[in-house]
Amino acid sequence: MTGLPEARDRRLFLAASVLMGLGACVNSAAFNNYLKDAFALDVARRTFLEFPRELPGFLVSLFVASLALLGEVRIAMIANLAAGAGMLALGWIPASYGLMIATVFVYSSGAHVYMPLGNAIGMSFAAEGDEGSALGRFAAANTLALVAGSVTLLALFSYASLSYRGAFSAGAAFYLSAAACFLAMSPRHRPGPRPRFVLRREYSRYYLISVLYGARKQLFITFGPWMLVDLFRQPVSTMTFLFLLVSLLGVVVKPAVGRLTDRFGPRAVLGGEAFLTVGVCLAYAFAPSLLPAGAALAVVAACYVFDQASDAVSMTRAVYVKRMVRRPEDLSPTLSAGISIDHAVSMFLPMLGGLAWRSGGEAGYRWVFLGGAAVAALNFIVTRGLPGRRPEAPGAGPILPTPR
Repeated sequence: MTGLPEARDRRLFLAASVLMGLGACVNSAAFNNYLKDAFALDVARRTFLEFPRELPGFLVSLFVASLALLGEVRIAMIANLAAGAGMLALGWIPASYGLMIATVFVYSSGAHVYMPLGNAIGMSFAAEGDEGSALGRFAAANTLALVAGSVTLLALFSYASLSYRGAFSAGAAFYLSAAACFLAMSPRHRPGPRPRFVLRREYSRYYLISVLYGARKQLFITFGPWMLVDLFRQPVSTMTFLFLLVSLLGVVVKPAVGRLTDRFGPRAVLGGEAFLTVGVCLAYAFAPSLLPAGAALAVVAACYVFDQASDAVSMTRAVYVKRMVRRPEDLSPTLSAGISIDHAVSMFLPMLGGLAWRSGGEAGYRWVFLGGAAVAALNFIVTRGLPGRRPEAPGAGPILPTPR
C-alpha cells in the first residue's frame, strides 16, 4: 500500500492514537480513586482485582489468533469497541463488586488485545531501521492527548465536581471514536498464510523478558499508585495532576526512547531502564520510613512519575521483536505471545504482593518494592544477552527525520 492510501491511513492511525490517549487518560487518572471511593477496597481486595483485570492479557494470544484472518487493523477496531463498551458500563453500573469485575474484564480485554497490534501497525508505516523513531512519533501524539486530557480532567475534578460517571462516559466516547478511525482505514493484510499462534525456541529470551516485565509492571500499575491513594491518602485531583506530569514528560521521553532505540539498540535502552528501576524500587521501599511525611510523599510521587514514564520502553521491546523474528508474519503473534506470558505472571503476583503488604505490618509495602528491585536487577542481567546496535541502524550516522 503506497501513496495516497498510505498517507490517509497514517493520518487515521495518528487520530486513533490521540483518541486512545484521551481514553487512557480517564482510566489512569480516575480508576484507583473510583475503586477507593465507590467500594472502599483494602489492599487485599484491590490486588485480587488484578486477576480478572490481567486475565485478558493472558488470553490475548487466543483472542488475536481467533481473529487473525481479519488483519491487525480490523482487530484493533474490535479492541477499541470493547474498551469503549467496558468503560461506559463502568460509569453506569450500580456499586456492585461483581458487576465492576465484569466491566473491568470487558474494558481490559479491549485494551490488552490492542497492545501488540498498535506497535505492529505503527511499524508497518516505518522504513527499515527507523521503527523506533516511527513508534516514538505516534506515541508522542498519544501523549500530547494525555496532556490535554489530564489538564481538562484536573480542572473538571477540581472546579466542576466532575462525577466518575461523566469521566468514564467521556472516556468511552474517545475509544469508540478510535474504533471508527480503524474502521475507516484500509485493512493491512500481509500476503501469504497468517500464523494463528507463534511460540519458537529462538525467541526464548524475549519470553523471559516478558516474564520479568509482567512482574515489574505491577509496581506502576498497582502498588505505586495504591501507595499514594491508600498510604498517603491522595485525592483524585492529585493523581490526575501526577498523570499530567507523566504525560508532559512523555511528550519528550517517548520520541527520545524511539531515537535511542534506533541509535544504540534495544540492549542499551532496556538495560538502562532496568538499572534505573532498581533505584526507584529502593526509594519506594525506604522513603516513607526514613523521610518526613512531606518529603516522603514527594519522593514516592516522583517514583510514580518515573514508573509511568518508563513504560515507553515497551516500544523498544517491540522493535527488538521486529528485528528478531524470522518472518514478517510472525510479528503480531510473537508480540501477542509475549503479552500472554507476562500476564501469566501479573495475574497472580499482585495477590502475593498484597499478602506481603498486609502481613508485613505498617511497613509491609517495603517487601513488595524490595521484590521489585530484585526483579529489575535480574532484568538488567537478562538484557545483557541482547544483541547490540546493528551496523545498519540509523545510529551509525546522524538521525534524520523520516520523510513525510
